[in-house]
Amino acid sequence: MLTCAVALHENTFAVFELREQLQMLYINMWELLTQLEYVEPYQRVIVYEEIAHIQREIERVIDLIVEHDLAQHP
Repeated sequence: MLTCAVALHENTFAVFELREQLQMLYINMWELLTQLEYVEPYQRVIVYEEIAHIQREIERVIDLIVEHDLAQHP
């Protein structure tokens, strides 16, 4: 049996890894938002900071995915 994989773009694996990273970031964000339901008041500031950090990371990864797409589809 012969198996063959064809990459439709140069950065197919890079985009796959970025999408995987984006998925993990979304899961982390969901967990942080859930923490707000039970976290102690003195810990809320820390959770807010972590939410802001994850938000920036999500935006960064989306920007990279768009850059790869623009490079493949000028």
